[in-house]
Amino acid sequence: MTVQEVGTPRKRSEDARLITGRTKWTDNMTPAGTLYVAFLRSPFAHARITGVDTAPAKERPGVVAAFSGRDFAAEQGSLPCAWVVTEDMKHPDHPPMAVDEVRYVGEPVACVVARDKAAAVDALEEIDVDYEPLPAVVDMEAAIADGADLVHEDLGTNKSYTWVFENGDLDAAMRDAPVVLERRYVQQRLIPTAMEPRSVLCVPEGDEFTLYSATQIPHILRLMLATVTGIPEHRIRVVAPDVGGGFGSKLQVYGEEVLALLLARRLGRPVKWTETRSEGNMTVHHGRDQIQRLTLAAERDGRIRGLKVELLADMGAYLMLVTPGIPLLGAFMFNGIYKMDALSFTCTGVFTTKTPTDAYRGAGRPEATYAIERMMDELADELGVDPIEVRRRNWIEHEEFPYETIAGLTYDTGNYEAATEKALELFEYDKLRAEQADRRERRDPVQLGIGVSTFTEMCGLAPSRVLGSLSYGAGGWEHASVRVLPSGKVEVVTGSSPHGQGHATAWAQIAADRLGVPFEDVKVLHGDTAVSPKGMDTYGSRSLAVGGVALFSACEKVVEKARKVAAHLLEASEQDLEFSGGRFSVRGVQEEGKTIQEVALAAFAAHDLPEGLEPSLDSDATFDPENFSYPHGTHLCAAEVDTETGMVKLRKYVAVDDVGKVVNPLIVEGQVHGGLAQGIAQALYEEAVYDADGNLTTTTMADYLVPSAADLPSFTTDRTETPATSNPMGVKGVGEAGTIASTPAVVNAIVDALRPYGVHDVPMPCTPERVWRAMRAEEKPAAAEPGAGGGLGSAGGDQ
Repeated sequence: MTVQEVGTPRKRSEDARLITGRTKWTDNMTPAGTLYVAFLRSPFAHARITGVDTAPAKERPGVVAAFSGRDFAAEQGSLPCAWVVTEDMKHPDHPPMAVDEVRYVGEPVACVVARDKAAAVDALEEIDVDYEPLPAVVDMEAAIADGADLVHEDLGTNKSYTWVFENGDLDAAMRDAPVVLERRYVQQRLIPTAMEPRSVLCVPEGDEFTLYSATQIPHILRLMLATVTGIPEHRIRVVAPDVGGGFGSKLQVYGEEVLALLLARRLGRPVKWTETRSEGNMTVHHGRDQIQRLTLAAERDGRIRGLKVELLADMGAYLMLVTPGIPLLGAFMFNGIYKMDALSFTCTGVFTTKTPTDAYRGAGRPEATYAIERMMDELADELGVDPIEVRRRNWIEHEEFPYETIAGLTYDTGNYEAATEKALELFEYDKLRAEQADRRERRDPVQLGIGVSTFTEMCGLAPSRVLGSLSYGAGGWEHASVRVLPSGKVEVVTGSSPHGQGHATAWAQIAADRLGVPFEDVKVLHGDTAVSPKGMDTYGSRSLAVGGVALFSACEKVVEKARKVAAHLLEASEQDLEFSGGRFSVRGVQEEGKTIQEVALAAFAAHDLPEGLEPSLDSDATFDPENFSYPHGTHLCAAEVDTETGMVKLRKYVAVDDVGKVVNPLIVEGQVHGGLAQGIAQALYEEAVYDADGNLTTTTMADYLVPSAADLPSFTTDRTETPATSNPMGVKGVGEAGTIASTPAVVNAIVDALRPYGVHDVPMPCTPERVWRAMRAEEKPAAAEPGAGGGLGSAGGDQ
């Protein structure tokens, strides 16, 4: 009897080689004759390049060549931006290696190619670059003020675009509203920090090139390399071998990838480059970096009337692959799970002399969720009600699905009540509220705060028509093919390209169930444009909800092909055949039948096939969903805050998520845990910091604090299940959920602990110093009795 695979918590088959490192990473590969590249990077945030002398570097031992940006000016093109969000968007040229001007610290200005990496790095010291420093632009609000220094003088402005979305009558919603709250929140800049640094190896083979890269997007990268360099697409093969994490940072076309291709073509030798961690911190695209101004209007009973959102989003020095669209992905999620009469969203993209920003885990959705969930807690405090209660008064009830939101999206399924009730029970909410009241009554120096985050997200980034309506430069479909070998074994080819998500296991489980073959008989192939020529790759929690569904459909086609062969072999009509457990049998005659493996062998032999049927069961499918998928959940955090030192300790964290049908519970659990770690890290630890001269001061792991397991609590996780209707499997995304929900849950807990001191916000990351300073800035005599919302007092104002 075949084991049901989907829903089984199977250990990941790829983990043994990934965890031990006994696999093919890009930096592990060294073909014969490989040359190594090192890049000289600008020490200035903004400067004109008045001269570059590479001649001394060429004299160093082991050096094969040295080049400046000007040496490649005629062929390196401009790095692509695939998302032109407005017709008048300012989009400056972005050469892979700077030619005349540098606009952020770390921008490459020259390179050395040598026979070993050390020789290339040492020779960089011999390159002489003359710079004429220009003013740095590091503050977004100052950058758009009159008379500001310009990042790109030829553009005449530091504004890239202003994008507006409005629905409903905001003026009416705001007019005479009993409650109007205004807040300003800052989403600090983050560095993705994937476990595996970026690495690229380009191998020339005549007039064809194979480029290995630690990338999330081999298919997109191939197309963009052809577009930028002019090398025909069919002459380029891109391979993403096993990739050690990405979190959006490898959803990019980087200058180093373009230059590796051009160097390999020019030198006729394999060329490899792998970044150092400090190099990566400066040059991997960064995430977040927004200033959010929010105005929320509500009735006195807590019902939301309208929300106004005004964003400034830091683009950095250039627009990279999807830079301008990232904050706009959040435009449709600022309403969260709540009903309201009006929504107004305005985003201005701003150029600064900092590393460009782009996708980082959640990409626009965490920023939006943070804003609305922080505002819901502020509304609860203003009204003197429990934060859970104010959410109940506003959320979409499960009987109302499908529900068209004020942002124009149709949420297909959900049950916020069920997820919240389960989370409250696991969290022991009432017990912790009682302890909080007791601590406040006793003036305990360690206060207890309880943070709530009820969220949803639009994921499974795919609907091509929707992406087209937003002026995105490509579709969001995904492709898969299934090859049934003569021996009955199965090869699955997927356009999704994993970098730690567990595709090799989950996809094999899907195929094993649909085809009725053992899990061990399925092999998953991916990440090579020569093996998997079609695909839109992996990001935006789309792997399963789009790529997995494409595989599901391809398997269904295999079964239907096999049905024709089986019917012929069994001398029965197709309509009379049943398929169960990998075996075809005639309805009512279970004794006779053919397994799908037997049918595959018969199709291969082709001795006795129905007329006109090709001798193969192989099938492929492309899936382009009609709608996004909408996972949701309720996260609760209990935080102890030492009011004397500002130290925050997470005491308890409960996450109840609804990700639709689950293929592999262990993978879901791992994705949630990893997401929680990243979201909590934004709340408490991580921040990319620039000084006034535009220097990144957090270039090492000693300066940029990435938490370890010792810094995080044990998580309590659980699930509810409302299957998606946007795909036949009923699945939703899970890769970003933990990150999206956890940041506001933690900050809400910290602020909740400090409400007796008049604190309404602590800027992220909520370090002990910032917590301590927030308390001292707002400290007031506390009231003697707890308020209805659990506080000892309140203070208005914009934090």
